[in-house]
Amino acid sequence: MSLRFRIVVLALAAAAAVSTAISLSAQVPAQGYTAPRTPWGHPDLQGTYSNDDETGTPMERPAQFEGKRQEDLTPAEFEKLVRERNDAFNKGVEGTEFAGGLRPPTHLIFDSFERKNRRAWLVVDPPDGRIPPLTEEARRRPRAPGGVSTNANPVGPFNSWLDMGLYDRCITRGIPASMMPAGYGSYYAIVQSPDSVAIRYEMIHETRVVPFDRRPNVAPAIKQYLGDARARWEGETLVVETRNFPRETAPQRGSEKMVMTERFTAVAKDLVEWRVTFDDPTTWTRPWTYMMPLTKVDESKEVYEYACHEGNNAMRNILSAQRAADRQK
Repeated sequence: MSLRFRIVVLALAAAAAVSTAISLSAQVPAQGYTAPRTPWGHPDLQGTYSNDDETGTPMERPAQFEGKRQEDLTPAEFEKLVRERNDAFNKGVEGTEFAGGLRPPTHLIFDSFERKNRRAWLVVDPPDGRIPPLTEEARRRPRAPGGVSTNANPVGPFNSWLDMGLYDRCITRGIPASMMPAGYGSYYAIVQSPDSVAIRYEMIHETRVVPFDRRPNVAPAIKQYLGDARARWEGETLVVETRNFPRETAPQRGSEKMVMTERFTAVAKDLVEWRVTFDDPTTWTRPWTYMMPLTKVDESKEVYEYACHEGNNAMRNILSAQRAADRQK
């Protein structure tokens, strides 16, 4: 068994241990919980979290729930839904892959993969659970080359490392993609200080350090792969607003006009509600929001190094294989 598959198996085993502590529920617990305070008085959200159990949860409301809200589902309906999702994944039904189309061999995921979704779908605004229509400008916009997708150029030709995405090249998976479940590598650590918050992602092993001060954003001409973020508190909620994305990593294939706002709210001792709003009038006809619960794992677990050098080797091998193919022409 290769090193990468061993890493996958170990990570999935850890996720399974976490999921056993999560009860089947059609929604996150009701608001009303007050988080403990840090020594300097902020709500304390620190810890390591996982959202592995939302693996396979669709972004938009499935057609079978037309006219329904998440809270309209009975516990029995929701339990049946999750069971059907697990069965479909284990049978290899098309459309049930992990994020990015990943489908490890079923025998590597304990013969019977089981997730315990808390959500039937993720989009919470608009209320119909659907991503708003694209603008005419967005429909005409060509896809940004060299983005984070591993499928941007699946068949070549591979004439340069630039023909592969940033994720292939072990540079970034982008945000919020780095915080979306992908079958493994789905741990996230939050660390706070009086003047900043750091969010560390297991996938690609990136860390965002976001200041709380009111310093202005950098000039719009200065683009960063993870954008330029500022944090603030709105009551019990940590708000992180990010802008200045380049086209390659603009969330949801948006534009450089994108403003992404994340809201982290502790709703239980071991649960944070994470909401992400995308506002880009050049891409969608209105802003939209999805929500995903983050479950705190016990203190014995932590975010380990994501050693991505296999991706660097893959890039070298892909380029050398293309050169060999060129010589045979």
